Amino acid sequence: MGKIGVLLSGCGVYDGSEIHEAVLTMLHLDQAGQEIVALGPNILQTEVINHLSQEEIKRENRDLLVEAARIARGDIQSLSEVDASSLDALILPGGAGATKNLTNYALMQDECKINREVKEIIVQMINDQKPIGAICISPLVVAKALADADYKPKLTVGIDCEAAQYIEELGAEHVETKVDEIVVDEELKIVTTPAYMLADSISEVDIGVKKLVDSVINLL
Repeated sequence: MGKIGVLLSGCGVYDGSEIHEAVLTMLHLDQAGQEIVALGPNILQTEVINHLSQEEIKRENRDLLVEAARIARGDIQSLSEVDASSLDALILPGGAGATKNLTNYALMQDECKINREVKEIIVQMINDQKPIGAICISPLVVAKALADADYKPKLTVGIDCEAAQYIEELGAEHVETKVDEIVVDEELKIVTTPAYMLADSISEVDIGVKKLVDSVINLL
């Protein structure tokens, strides 16, 4: 049994973790008999979005870890308290939180920065030759974390798009894929799948997420 970290970025597709992707990840890890360790940075969200109107709620602050705890049923750890060496693998669900909270790509593309703790855990996992799974838009986070390192990861967000072009600008290789496919970088042990970057339904997301989880486990 592996100990798999699931790195959350809030709760909700427009300002945090994409809930379907996060829950499906945890479901398939649990069905495979893996130990799930939900984790996230203990920071304020960059934005708070009304998920009914998709409009920003002005003058409201929410704690990322508190919001992500909704997905994890309260069983979540701050990144600052997690020893990366205790994890066997790491998976990042997608959602706008990846580009608003883990990085600020959605708000400052020309001056994109990544959260220090997020970068550190990704780099350590790669340096320790431990698998990483990245879903939907979160391969961009992996590419940003490794941009200053001597690595050229193979990643996918599905099709050629602005995010894919940025990933290549960071020195990674973007591979076009279909919604139900995965890309496996065998050398770096990175697995990616498009999920809701391309999917029209949760059932389409489920196919790719299950393949990703199975592949990450096989790389342990």
